[in-house]
Amino acid sequence: MSLSRRGLLAGLGAAALAPAARAQAIEPGRSSLSVSARPLSVFEPGNPTKTRFGQLVFRSGLVLSAGHPRFGGFSGLWRSPDGTQLVAVSDKASWLTGRLVRRDGRLVGLEQAEIAPVLGVSGRPLARSRYYDTEALAIQDGIAYLAVERTHDILRFDWAKYGVEARARIVQVPPAAKRLPSNRGMEALGVVPAGHPLAGALVAISERSGKEDEPTSGFIIGGRQPGTFQVIRRDGYDITDLAFLPGGDMLLLERWYRPLRGVGMRIRRIAGASLRPGARLDGQILIAADLGQEIDNMEGMAVHLENGRTIITLISDDNFSTFLQRTVLLEFELAH
Repeated sequence: MSLSRRGLLAGLGAAALAPAARAQAIEPGRSSLSVSARPLSVFEPGNPTKTRFGQLVFRSGLVLSAGHPRFGGFSGLWRSPDGTQLVAVSDKASWLTGRLVRRDGRLVGLEQAEIAPVLGVSGRPLARSRYYDTEALAIQDGIAYLAVERTHDILRFDWAKYGVEARARIVQVPPAAKRLPSNRGMEALGVVPAGHPLAGALVAISERSGKEDEPTSGFIIGGRQPGTFQVIRRDGYDITDLAFLPGGDMLLLERWYRPLRGVGMRIRRIAGASLRPGARLDGQILIAADLGQEIDNMEGMAVHLENGRTIITLISDDNFSTFLQRTVLLEFELAH
Protein backbone atom coordinates (compact mmCIF):
# COMPACT_ATOMS: atom_id res chain seq x y z
CA MET A 1 0.00 0.00 0.00
CA SER A 2 1.11 3.51 -0.64
CA LEU A 3 2.38 5.58 2.24
CA SER A 4 -0.27 8.19 1.54
CA ARG A 5 -2.99 5.63 2.05
CA ARG A 6 -1.27 4.30 5.16
CA GLY A 7 -1.44 7.80 6.59
CA LEU A 8 -5.11 8.16 5.78
CA LEU A 9 -6.06 4.89 7.42
CA ALA A 10 -3.77 5.38 10.39
CA GLY A 11 -5.42 8.71 11.09
CA LEU A 12 -8.94 7.36 11.15
CA GLY A 13 -10.90 7.68 14.36
CA ALA A 14 -12.69 4.77 15.97
CA ALA A 15 -15.65 5.44 13.71
CA ALA A 16 -13.73 4.11 10.73
CA LEU A 17 -14.48 0.52 11.68
CA ALA A 18 -17.97 1.28 12.92
CA PRO A 19 -21.07 1.04 10.72
CA ALA A 20 -21.07 3.61 7.96
CA ALA A 21 -22.55 6.95 8.88
CA ARG A 22 -23.50 7.78 5.30
CA ALA A 23 -27.12 6.94 4.69
CA GLN A 24 -27.66 4.27 2.05
CA ALA A 25 -30.68 4.51 -0.20
CA ILE A 26 -32.57 1.23 -0.17
CA GLU A 27 -33.97 0.48 -3.59
CA PRO A 28 -36.32 -2.45 -4.19
CA GLY A 29 -35.31 -5.29 -6.45
CA ARG A 30 -32.08 -6.56 -7.91
CA SER A 31 -29.81 -4.49 -10.14
CA SER A 32 -27.10 -5.35 -12.61
CA LEU A 33 -23.94 -3.35 -12.12
CA SER A 34 -20.61 -2.81 -13.76
CA VAL A 35 -17.78 -3.54 -11.35
CA SER A 36 -14.36 -2.05 -11.96
CA ALA A 37 -11.57 -4.39 -10.95
CA ARG A 38 -7.95 -3.36 -10.57
CA PRO A 39 -5.75 -6.47 -10.40
CA LEU A 40 -3.24 -6.92 -7.59
CA SER A 41 -0.28 -9.04 -8.64
CA VAL A 42 1.81 -8.32 -5.52
CA PHE A 43 0.73 -8.63 -1.89
CA GLU A 44 3.67 -6.76 -0.34
CA PRO A 45 4.56 -3.74 -2.50
CA GLY A 46 7.88 -3.26 -0.70
CA ASN A 47 8.92 -6.81 -1.61
CA PRO A 48 7.39 -7.52 -5.03
CA THR A 49 9.08 -10.90 -5.54
CA LYS A 50 7.76 -12.36 -2.30
CA THR A 51 4.81 -14.72 -2.68
CA ARG A 52 4.80 -16.79 0.51
CA PHE A 53 3.48 -15.24 3.70
CA GLY A 54 3.51 -17.58 6.66
CA GLN A 55 1.67 -20.72 5.59
CA LEU A 56 -0.11 -19.06 2.67
CA VAL A 57 1.00 -18.34 -0.90
CA PHE A 58 -0.43 -15.21 -2.50
CA ARG A 59 -2.03 -15.91 -5.87
CA SER A 60 -3.67 -12.63 -6.91
CA GLY A 61 -6.21 -10.05 -5.87
CA LEU A 62 -8.58 -7.33 -7.00
CA VAL A 63 -9.56 -3.87 -5.83
CA LEU A 64 -13.27 -3.63 -6.64
CA SER A 65 -15.43 -0.55 -7.08
CA ALA A 66 -18.84 0.30 -8.50
CA GLY A 67 -21.06 3.35 -8.69
CA HIS A 68 -24.07 1.77 -6.98
CA PRO A 69 -25.06 3.20 -3.56
CA ARG A 70 -25.34 -0.29 -2.03
CA PHE A 71 -21.94 -1.49 -3.24
CA GLY A 72 -19.48 -1.87 -0.35
CA GLY A 73 -19.43 -2.87 3.28
CA PHE A 74 -18.87 -6.55 2.47
CA SER A 75 -18.60 -8.65 5.61
CA GLY A 76 -19.40 -12.18 4.43
CA LEU A 77 -18.12 -14.20 1.45
CA TRP A 78 -18.76 -17.48 -0.39
CA ARG A 79 -17.24 -19.02 -3.51
CA SER A 80 -18.72 -21.91 -5.43
CA PRO A 81 -16.93 -25.29 -5.33
CA ASP A 82 -15.32 -24.55 -8.71
CA GLY A 83 -14.34 -21.05 -7.59
CA THR A 84 -16.08 -19.24 -10.44
CA GLN A 85 -19.13 -17.84 -8.66
CA LEU A 86 -18.92 -15.29 -5.86
CA VAL A 87 -21.55 -14.31 -3.32
CA ALA A 88 -20.91 -11.58 -0.76
CA VAL A 89 -23.18 -9.91 1.76
CA SER A 90 -22.84 -6.36 3.02
CA ASP A 91 -23.44 -5.18 6.56
CA LYS A 92 -26.32 -3.15 5.14
CA ALA A 93 -28.19 -6.33 4.09
CA SER A 94 -27.40 -6.49 0.37
CA TRP A 95 -26.32 -9.47 -1.72
CA LEU A 96 -23.54 -9.17 -4.30
CA THR A 97 -23.28 -11.96 -6.85
CA GLY A 98 -21.02 -12.35 -9.85
CA ARG A 99 -18.64 -14.49 -11.87
CA LEU A 100 -14.92 -14.19 -11.22
CA VAL A 101 -12.75 -13.93 -14.33
CA ARG A 102 -9.23 -15.36 -14.45
CA ARG A 103 -6.44 -14.92 -16.93
CA ASP A 104 -3.18 -16.88 -16.75
CA GLY A 105 -4.23 -18.17 -13.34
CA ARG A 106 -4.85 -14.72 -11.85
CA LEU A 107 -8.03 -12.89 -10.96
CA VAL A 108 -8.70 -10.07 -13.41
CA GLY A 109 -12.36 -9.14 -13.01
CA LEU A 110 -15.90 -9.70 -11.78
CA GLU A 111 -18.55 -10.07 -14.47
CA GLN A 112 -22.33 -10.63 -14.54
CA ALA A 113 -22.48 -8.78 -11.24
CA GLU A 114 -25.77 -8.08 -9.53
CA ILE A 115 -26.69 -6.43 -6.26
CA ALA A 116 -29.96 -7.11 -4.50
CA PRO A 117 -31.52 -6.46 -1.11
CA VAL A 118 -31.65 -9.34 1.33
CA LEU A 119 -35.33 -10.10 1.84
CA GLY A 120 -37.03 -10.63 5.18
CA VAL A 121 -39.83 -13.02 6.04
CA SER A 122 -42.43 -10.69 4.52
CA GLY A 123 -40.47 -10.12 1.33
CA ARG A 124 -39.52 -6.57 2.29
CA PRO A 125 -35.83 -5.61 2.29
CA LEU A 126 -34.14 -6.72 5.47
CA ALA A 127 -32.39 -3.34 5.68
CA ARG A 128 -35.73 -1.75 6.55
CA SER A 129 -36.03 -3.97 9.62
CA ARG A 130 -34.11 -4.47 12.84
CA TYR A 131 -32.18 -7.28 11.12
CA TYR A 132 -30.18 -4.89 8.94
CA ASP A 133 -26.69 -5.59 10.36
CA THR A 134 -25.76 -8.73 8.41
CA GLU A 135 -22.16 -9.62 9.22
CA ALA A 136 -21.42 -13.21 8.14
CA LEU A 137 -22.41 -15.62 5.38
CA ALA A 138 -22.27 -19.39 4.94
CA ILE A 139 -23.78 -21.43 2.10
CA GLN A 140 -23.95 -25.20 2.38
CA ASP A 141 -26.10 -27.78 0.55
CA GLY A 142 -28.15 -25.06 -1.13
CA ILE A 143 -28.98 -23.21 2.08
CA ALA A 144 -27.58 -19.75 2.85
CA TYR A 145 -27.17 -18.58 6.44
CA LEU A 146 -26.60 -15.01 7.59
CA ALA A 147 -25.54 -13.85 11.05
CA VAL A 148 -27.13 -10.60 12.25
CA GLU A 149 -24.90 -8.85 14.74
CA ARG A 150 -27.01 -6.38 16.71
CA THR A 151 -30.03 -8.64 17.18
CA HIS A 152 -27.86 -11.76 17.61
CA ASP A 153 -29.88 -13.79 15.13
CA ILE A 154 -29.16 -16.28 12.37
CA LEU A 155 -31.31 -16.25 9.24
CA ARG A 156 -31.82 -19.13 6.83
CA PHE A 157 -32.51 -18.83 3.06
CA ASP A 158 -33.37 -21.40 0.39
CA TRP A 159 -30.54 -20.28 -1.86
CA ALA A 160 -30.62 -23.21 -4.28
CA LYS A 161 -34.28 -22.61 -5.15
CA TYR A 162 -34.60 -18.84 -5.01
CA GLY A 163 -31.15 -17.25 -4.92
CA VAL A 164 -31.29 -13.57 -3.99
CA GLU A 165 -35.11 -13.73 -4.07
CA ALA A 166 -35.15 -16.12 -1.09
CA ARG A 167 -36.87 -14.89 2.07
CA ALA A 168 -35.40 -15.13 5.54
CA ARG A 169 -36.40 -17.72 8.10
CA ILE A 170 -35.27 -17.40 11.72
CA VAL A 171 -32.92 -20.05 13.12
CA GLN A 172 -33.31 -20.60 16.86
CA VAL A 173 -30.12 -19.63 18.72
CA PRO A 174 -29.09 -20.35 22.33
CA PRO A 175 -30.29 -17.84 24.97
CA ALA A 176 -26.65 -16.96 25.74
CA ALA A 177 -26.21 -15.71 22.17
CA LYS A 178 -28.98 -13.15 22.67
CA ARG A 179 -26.99 -11.62 25.55
CA LEU A 180 -23.92 -10.74 23.48
CA PRO A 181 -22.79 -7.09 23.36
CA SER A 182 -24.84 -5.03 20.92
CA ASN A 183 -22.11 -4.20 18.41
CA ARG A 184 -19.81 -7.15 19.09
CA GLY A 185 -22.14 -10.01 18.39
CA MET A 186 -22.00 -12.90 15.91
CA GLU A 187 -19.42 -11.89 13.33
CA ALA A 188 -18.33 -15.32 12.07
CA LEU A 189 -20.48 -18.18 10.79
CA GLY A 190 -19.87 -21.57 9.21
CA VAL A 191 -21.34 -25.03 8.70
CA VAL A 192 -19.32 -27.98 10.03
CA PRO A 193 -18.39 -30.21 7.05
CA ALA A 194 -19.14 -33.88 6.55
CA GLY A 195 -16.87 -36.31 8.37
CA HIS A 196 -16.67 -34.23 11.54
CA PRO A 197 -18.52 -35.41 14.68
CA LEU A 198 -20.48 -32.13 14.56
CA ALA A 199 -21.21 -32.34 10.82
CA GLY A 200 -24.10 -30.15 9.72
CA ALA A 201 -24.10 -27.95 12.82
CA LEU A 202 -23.80 -24.19 12.55
CA VAL A 203 -20.86 -22.56 14.30
CA ALA A 204 -21.12 -18.88 15.20
CA ILE A 205 -18.49 -16.79 17.00
CA SER A 206 -18.78 -13.36 18.57
CA GLU A 207 -16.44 -10.60 17.44
CA ARG A 208 -15.55 -9.92 21.07
CA SER A 209 -17.95 -10.90 23.82
CA GLY A 210 -15.84 -9.78 26.79
CA LYS A 211 -13.05 -7.43 27.76
CA GLU A 212 -9.94 -6.71 25.71
CA ASP A 213 -7.92 -9.66 27.02
CA GLU A 214 -10.78 -12.14 27.54
CA PRO A 215 -11.82 -15.06 25.30
CA THR A 216 -14.81 -14.59 23.05
CA SER A 217 -17.91 -16.75 22.93
CA GLY A 218 -18.77 -19.33 20.30
CA PHE A 219 -21.89 -21.39 19.72
CA ILE A 220 -22.57 -24.80 18.18
CA ILE A 221 -26.14 -24.64 16.93
CA GLY A 222 -28.02 -27.77 15.92
CA GLY A 223 -26.38 -31.08 15.13
CA ARG A 224 -25.66 -33.88 17.57
CA GLN A 225 -23.77 -31.87 20.20
CA PRO A 226 -25.05 -28.30 20.49
CA GLY A 227 -23.38 -26.11 23.07
CA THR A 228 -21.01 -23.23 23.71
CA PHE A 229 -17.23 -22.82 23.57
CA GLN A 230 -14.65 -20.06 23.84
CA VAL A 231 -11.96 -18.75 21.52
CA ILE A 232 -8.79 -17.42 23.14
CA ARG A 233 -7.97 -13.88 22.00
CA ARG A 234 -4.52 -12.30 21.97
CA ASP A 235 -2.82 -9.11 20.82
CA GLY A 236 -6.02 -7.11 20.42
CA TYR A 237 -7.42 -9.18 17.56
CA ASP A 238 -11.18 -9.50 17.13
CA ILE A 239 -12.91 -12.29 15.20
CA THR A 240 -14.33 -11.25 11.82
CA ASP A 241 -15.11 -14.56 10.06
CA LEU A 242 -14.55 -18.30 9.94
CA ALA A 243 -14.41 -21.00 7.30
CA PHE A 244 -13.91 -24.74 7.46
CA LEU A 245 -11.26 -26.67 5.60
CA PRO A 246 -12.50 -29.88 3.92
CA GLY A 247 -10.82 -32.03 6.58
CA GLY A 248 -12.71 -30.29 9.38
CA ASP A 249 -10.15 -27.79 10.70
CA MET A 250 -11.52 -24.30 11.22
CA LEU A 251 -9.90 -21.10 9.99
CA LEU A 252 -10.48 -17.88 11.92
CA LEU A 253 -10.08 -14.50 10.25
CA GLU A 254 -9.14 -11.82 12.79
CA ARG A 255 -8.52 -8.08 12.73
CA TRP A 256 -7.00 -5.43 14.97
CA TYR A 257 -7.42 -1.69 14.74
CA ARG A 258 -5.23 1.05 16.26
CA PRO A 259 -5.93 4.77 15.70
CA LEU A 260 -2.25 5.56 15.07
CA ARG A 261 -1.34 2.33 13.25
CA GLY A 262 -4.32 1.50 11.06
CA VAL A 263 -5.49 -2.09 10.69
CA GLY A 264 -4.01 -5.57 10.68
CA MET A 265 -5.32 -9.05 9.99
CA ARG A 266 -4.36 -12.64 10.62
CA ILE A 267 -5.71 -16.15 10.10
CA ARG A 268 -5.53 -18.90 12.72
CA ARG A 269 -6.05 -22.61 12.08
CA ILE A 270 -8.02 -24.46 14.77
CA ALA A 271 -7.81 -28.26 14.88
CA GLY A 272 -11.18 -29.71 14.00
CA ALA A 273 -10.89 -32.32 16.74
CA SER A 274 -10.80 -29.58 19.37
CA LEU A 275 -14.16 -28.10 18.38
CA ARG A 276 -16.70 -29.35 20.90
CA PRO A 277 -18.95 -27.97 23.65
CA GLY A 278 -16.97 -26.51 26.54
CA ALA A 279 -13.72 -26.16 24.56
CA ARG A 280 -11.26 -23.24 24.76
CA LEU A 281 -9.90 -22.95 21.25
CA ASP A 282 -6.55 -21.69 20.03
CA GLY A 283 -4.41 -22.55 17.05
CA GLN A 284 -1.54 -21.94 14.69
CA ILE A 285 -1.19 -18.54 13.00
CA LEU A 286 -1.13 -19.09 9.25
CA ILE A 287 -0.58 -15.47 8.21
CA ALA A 288 -0.38 -12.02 9.79
CA ALA A 289 -0.41 -8.79 7.79
CA ASP A 290 -0.73 -5.05 8.25
CA LEU A 291 -0.65 -1.96 6.07
CA GLY A 292 2.71 -3.01 4.71
CA GLN A 293 0.69 -5.48 2.64
CA GLU A 294 -2.33 -5.03 0.40
CA ILE A 295 -4.99 -5.37 3.06
CA ASP A 296 -7.85 -3.28 4.31
CA ASN A 297 -10.54 -4.01 6.88
CA MET A 298 -10.67 -7.75 6.10
CA GLU A 299 -14.00 -9.22 7.23
CA GLY A 300 -15.10 -12.06 4.93
CA MET A 301 -13.45 -15.42 4.17
CA ALA A 302 -14.25 -18.39 1.92
CA VAL A 303 -12.53 -21.71 1.19
CA HIS A 304 -12.76 -23.92 -1.89
CA LEU A 305 -10.66 -26.61 -3.55
CA GLU A 306 -9.01 -26.20 -6.94
CA ASN A 307 -7.29 -29.24 -8.44
CA GLY A 308 -6.59 -30.56 -4.96
CA ARG A 309 -5.26 -27.23 -3.71
CA THR A 310 -6.93 -25.33 -0.88
CA ILE A 311 -7.79 -21.78 -1.89
CA ILE A 312 -8.59 -19.13 0.73
CA THR A 313 -10.31 -15.94 -0.40
CA LEU A 314 -10.74 -12.79 1.69
CA ILE A 315 -12.83 -9.65 1.18
CA SER A 316 -12.71 -6.31 2.98
CA ASP A 317 -15.43 -4.09 4.38
CA ASP A 318 -14.82 -0.52 3.21
CA ASN A 319 -17.52 0.86 5.55
CA PHE A 320 -18.93 2.63 2.47
CA SER A 321 -16.01 5.04 2.80
CA THR A 322 -14.46 4.81 -0.67
CA PHE A 323 -12.19 7.81 -0.09
CA LEU A 324 -10.36 6.22 2.86
CA GLN A 325 -10.91 2.50 2.34
CA ARG A 326 -11.16 -0.10 -0.40
CA THR A 327 -13.04 -3.26 -1.28
CA VAL A 328 -10.14 -5.70 -1.61
CA LEU A 329 -10.52 -9.32 -2.74
CA LEU A 330 -7.46 -11.47 -1.98
CA GLU A 331 -6.76 -15.05 -3.02
CA PHE A 332 -4.22 -17.34 -1.32
CA GLU A 333 -3.24 -20.98 -1.53
CA LEU A 334 -2.62 -22.98 1.62
CA ALA A 335 0.97 -24.22 1.50
CA HIS A 336 1.63 -27.91 2.09
